[in-house]
Amino acid sequence: MIRRPGRLALLVVLLAGGGLLITGALRGTLTYYRTPGELLTHPAATGERVRLGGEVVPGSVRHDGGLVLFRLSDAGHEVPVRQRGMPPETFREGEDAVVEGRLGTDGVFDADHVVVRHGNEYRPSAPAPEPPDAR
Repeated sequence: MIRRPGRLALLVVLLAGGGLLITGALRGTLTYYRTPGELLTHPAATGERVRLGGEVVPGSVRHDGGLVLFRLSDAGHEVPVRQRGMPPETFREGEDAVVEGRLGTDGVFDADHVVVRHGNEYRPSAPAPEPPDAR
């Protein structure tokens, strides 16, 4: 009977230690999702790594050398975004996008990653037409 409480205590210590290791490892990888309005109303967010989501403002996308400049909006608030490199092929004006990066002191969000959001409805593509001599 003396051995069982010792094993139980060892198991509790190992599980607690593993939980602390996992929590510590994940803490540096968490990035929070914010809307343009939330980002603009929290000036302390400058320099903090966040995800920013909103609609790509129609007419705002410009290419300047290796940079893509555009604005994200949500509920009347807009944030200018600067992204180095090319966004995904599905990136379009008027569509929702999520960018990951930091708000600079100049008020421009420097994105290093762009993800295009899409609806949760799946629609299969139209079937290809059969060639006339298929029968």
